[in-house]
Amino acid sequence: MPANTTTPAARAALESAAGTGKIRDATAADEVAGVRPTWVAAAAGTEDVSAILRAAAEHELTVVPRGSGSKLDWGAAPRSADLLLDLSTDSGIVEHAAGDLVLSARAGTPLATLHATAAEAGQQLPIDPPARTATAGGVVATATSGPGRYFFGGVRDLLIGITVVRADGTVTTSGGKVVKNVAGYDLGKLYTGSFGTLGVITEVVFRLHPLAAEHRWISSTVEGAADAAAIVDTYRHCQAMPTAIELDRPEPGGAITVSAQLEGRPDATHDRAEALARDVGGTVTDRTPDWWGQHPFGPADNALRLGAEPAALTALLTATDRAAADTGLSPALRGAAGLGVLHAGLPADADPRAVADLVAALRDRLDYAVLERGTAAVRDALDPWGPQPAGIRSLTRRIKDHFDPGHRLAPGRFAGGI
Repeated sequence: MPANTTTPAARAALESAAGTGKIRDATAADEVAGVRPTWVAAAAGTEDVSAILRAAAEHELTVVPRGSGSKLDWGAAPRSADLLLDLSTDSGIVEHAAGDLVLSARAGTPLATLHATAAEAGQQLPIDPPARTATAGGVVATATSGPGRYFFGGVRDLLIGITVVRADGTVTTSGGKVVKNVAGYDLGKLYTGSFGTLGVITEVVFRLHPLAAEHRWISSTVEGAADAAAIVDTYRHCQAMPTAIELDRPEPGGAITVSAQLEGRPDATHDRAEALARDVGGTVTDRTPDWWGQHPFGPADNALRLGAEPAALTALLTATDRAAADTGLSPALRGAAGLGVLHAGLPADADPRAVADLVAALRDRLDYAVLERGTAAVRDALDPWGPQPAGIRSLTRRIKDHFDPGHRLAPGRFAGGI
């Protein structure tokens, strides 16, 4: 049985490191995928985080970082969570170098604040995930993007600098505040999507893009997977250069709506959209479809992320239909058709064994199938991340051993059980 680390001496050390009133007992609202931490520590800056992690290391406490908490139940449940490190108040724009198209912010800054700051200068940060309360550090830790990823790249492509505190309290930085920074290892890409298992992110630097003056959306609704894939293929190879290509199918075998986003100069964008709409039999609107940029699942539902080569969209849709028919489930699909990445939603009361069978079938037929979030029963029925090849598993372990030798940061949250 592991030794009890949440001792009065450990709490006293945390209170000394964090300051008066910054440590409290955790409640049910602080649970991480069903695991309730013992304490919650509020941190408001890199120095605070460093001091708290040094105290936690001295007493061998396990630590799970949290931003707004919008994706705290994603991934696997942690094996242990002595301390929840709350960075939601660590908020603020550090610098907006508009002339360089660069924006840096503290980890707890709401993404909406970054969007508003960039927009004031006629710029945009094209990271637009469905969670409206998402924070800058949270989207990096979970690698969540949105429709704009198709053209502008994902979080890892837009992140040019990062400050991270390691498990022993050491502060590290990578990248910088200029786009053309090629010095040293690009550790930002390593931290992106690591779910807090390698370090606690305290500051990020993003590259920005000019904000287009006009947007248009083209939508087409078809009945079959092959027809939907043909439209997506047309978008992917056309000269109009859509900045997003999304798909929505509420139920297996049902109608599929494919939509593309165009943006650019006033007047010219609409004409460009009309010409492309004639090629795909679509209609042009000046507002997003109602489902655009939203997940096909609610906050209590089970959620999957499915991936295949963009050119294999027909196979992805067909494989999902077959797995759904075999298991008696009806997953709703939505997501980045242009990238071959779709989200699937299943109700919270779906049979856990059937969900496990569905995921196993999809892992056999697709590039990957990940349980993004699930009920406790569903998480118990399958490995959320799925099996890793032996070489990848070994490499992942070695990286974890190097960055967090005691395996105390979000233990068990990420792929391979790290």
